[in-house]
Amino acid sequence: MAKGDKKNAWKEFFWNPRTREFCGRTASSWGLILLFYLAFYIFLAGLFALTMYVMLQTLDDHRPTYQDRLSTPGMMIRPKGDQLEIAYTVEYTETWERYVQALNNFLSPYNDTVQAQKNYECKPDHYFIQEDSGSLENFPKRSCQFKRSILEDCAGITDRYYGYSDGKPCIIIRLNRVIGLLPAEDGQPPYVTCGAKKYKVGKDEWADDSDKLGELVYFPPNGTFNLMYYPYYGKKAQVNYSQPLVAIKFINITMNEDVNVECKINANNIPEGSERDKFAGRISFKLRINSRD
Repeated sequence: MAKGDKKNAWKEFFWNPRTREFCGRTASSWGLILLFYLAFYIFLAGLFALTMYVMLQTLDDHRPTYQDRLSTPGMMIRPKGDQLEIAYTVEYTETWERYVQALNNFLSPYNDTVQAQKNYECKPDHYFIQEDSGSLENFPKRSCQFKRSILEDCAGITDRYYGYSDGKPCIIIRLNRVIGLLPAEDGQPPYVTCGAKKYKVGKDEWADDSDKLGELVYFPPNGTFNLMYYPYYGKKAQVNYSQPLVAIKFINITMNEDVNVECKINANNIPEGSERDKFAGRISFKLRINSRD
């Protein structure tokens, strides 16, 4: 085919004046195709909207319809330091004042006056169950007071430095929130225990820092999470919910040494960490308190 014939063939493909076709189709043919795709995409959009509407009808604004709840809640400490390592020198204020400020910020919502204004004074040692009344939903649900003064020597009230200025620091522990969790049976509340963490020193040898840890004091006494703070109903249902806390004060920890500490939750219906997740229900951190004396 000559060059001129190819050019004419392309021109006729885009627009053929004899048949009045554009790209091989007449105006009516193009109109039918566009109408089909318009109807097709309107149908798809409608189907998607209907599917989303039906799915949203199954959701509840206050609680999850489906909950892949962990059998053992996680734990967190404050202050958490860098990579869960808290190190400072007693004589140098600048090395520990950030920990004090972190605790002040963390505990500010737990001020006694704030808790008295926002939350309810519950009956201790009993679950605070707030069920709906038939079709009448009980929202928002009330939350129990957790006043920072419960933490006594670790409340930052009598000692505004939380023991960091004299080498007797406080560490605060909380459990992660789990909707609907009832963490005890037979009225025995869950409690926290801390001890020296074991670490490997050889192929088959293990050691720990028990001789360096010293005496521990728990606040509230025995490191318990009172049952009145459970169950938790969710962020939207309990707007003012305050997670219960446990504080641990290290009384005579060995100075100028790394001390590996592990704290765990103990409850008769919360399983310990499994081989799949050995750190469920426990947390490990390192303390190093230096002193020039």
